[in-house]
Amino acid sequence: MKNIFSGAAILCLAVSGTASHAQLSNVPRFQLGVSAGAFIYQGDLTPSDIGSYRTAKPALQLTAAKLFSRSLSLKAVFSFGALQGDDSRYAHPEYRRERNFYFQSPVAEVAVQGEWAPLGTNYRERGFSPYISAGIGYSFLHVKRDYSRMNVAYFGAESDLMPRLAEDAATSPPRGVVTIPVSVGARYYLNDRWGVSLETNYRITSSDYIDGFSRSANPSRNDHFYSHTVGVVYRIGKKNMYGCPTY
Repeated sequence: MKNIFSGAAILCLAVSGTASHAQLSNVPRFQLGVSAGAFIYQGDLTPSDIGSYRTAKPALQLTAAKLFSRSLSLKAVFSFGALQGDDSRYAHPEYRRERNFYFQSPVAEVAVQGEWAPLGTNYRERGFSPYISAGIGYSFLHVKRDYSRMNVAYFGAESDLMPRLAEDAATSPPRGVVTIPVSVGARYYLNDRWGVSLETNYRITSSDYIDGFSRSANPSRNDHFYSHTVGVVYRIGKKNMYGCPTY
């Protein structure tokens, strides 16, 4: 019996020493997350540079991640929601309610992002863990634009708006766009399995037709969108099989 206990103790010391050297904790190495929040559209139908919070739409986000080290991980992100822009929601500048452009589109996005935890807290059993991430994604869209409510008389016969609108009407909105998602967020681990999360995920795109308008609005800038979400995370997978002390 003494030999059994001695062997177990030596094994634990060896495993513990290795874990101490690598600064690992006894937590699973896979992580799932589900969060909810809002999609914010940023494009031609918003007078503000930060986008249209007045037309924010619900968003759902699912994540699956593999933790490779204390600081690095790789995650798949699945996002669902909608985007909307509406000139009529803004009284200033005055021309927006007269132009009265409108669009809406559902969004389904899949993305892969590399994630970096600058404080090296991926294996933390409890506590605060901030992170930043970036990657590549693809957003599926179904854009429905509407310019039927425009007050043509307000802009006058000399305005070039109508010819530019005709160009937009002849251009089909994209059915999908490649995105570069860049995220900033934080998790707070309640224990070695469960935690809560807070994240902002900004999508950079190369399209100016996410809202269906370009030439008749602001052709010098592409459309983008982002999300704010809060949620829960759950770490899955086998823990240290020897049950030794963690560090």
